[in-house]
Amino acid sequence: CFACHGQKGISAADIWPNLAGQKQAYLIKQIKDFQAGKRQDPTMAPMIKNLSEKDIEDITAYFSSLDPGK
Repeated sequence: CFACHGQKGISAADIWPNLAGQKQAYLIKQIKDFQAGKRQDPTMAPMIKNLSEKDIEDITAYFSSLDPGK
């Protein structure tokens, strides 16, 4: 996640969204939509394909806890 979305949830380039401060439920939905094929992106698909429910919970909790202003 950090390579594109940044360690503090602020992306390195405009083509990737900032995740810092996003609501956890929103982030979970986006990941699950990628896993289900409802959203498609050649970069994201392999990154999230094998995430467990626990992985998703942990990742989204982390990014939602970050300050979007930093």
